[in-house]
Amino acid sequence: MYVKVVGEFGMQAKEAAERLGITQRMLRHYEKEGLLEVSRTLNGYRSYSDADLRRAGRIRDFIATGFSTREIRAMSECLSDEGAGPCEGGIEKLTEKLEHIDRLRAELDEKRSAIIDRLAVLKNGLSTLSSH
Repeated sequence: MYVKVVGEFGMQAKEAAERLGITQRMLRHYEKEGLLEVSRTLNGYRSYSDADLRRAGRIRDFIATGFSTREIRAMSECLSDEGAGPCEGGIEKLTEKLEHIDRLRAELDEKRSAIIDRLAVLKNGLSTLSSH
């Protein structure tokens, strides 16, 4: 593992996590998964730059919309400041995710309709019994 050592001017993990609204554990998870490469101070503490925070924020947002870390890693060029706009494969990956969500939604709609139909049959059966 490559570790870049910096001076004492970055943000520590606790403050970075608070600013992002996530836990320090999640930040370490992003790093472990190869999504985020964080510099270290001379004493070994993680030191987050503003660019690291922006990247971590993008990772957090992708995860919140249903992307796995594997999927995010496949579009890592979309995470840096340089890739904040259009990036190689970003539109394709987002379109694939949207299609997946649409399929899941259709499946849930079918299940919901089946339950509503079943409830109607059961309620109708109960009202027939109670009217006798």
